[in-house]
Amino acid sequence: MILTSNKSYLEWGKVFGDDVLATAILDRLLHPAITFNIKGDSYRLREKKKAGLYPAQLSN
Repeated sequence: MILTSNKSYLEWGKVFGDDVLATAILDRLLHPAITFNIKGDSYRLREKKKAGLYPAQLSN
């Protein structure tokens, strides 16, 4: 199984609304897993920035 996410492990508590639940899910998913952390913009986001359709930096 391949599972992808644009959220870091630390952000999963916010996604599920419960840090304990997120920890339990990650524990079961990651125990036998091999993980790859890919950093940087996605190809779609990079192309949108080149076309001027997406700001280079979002304001908070």
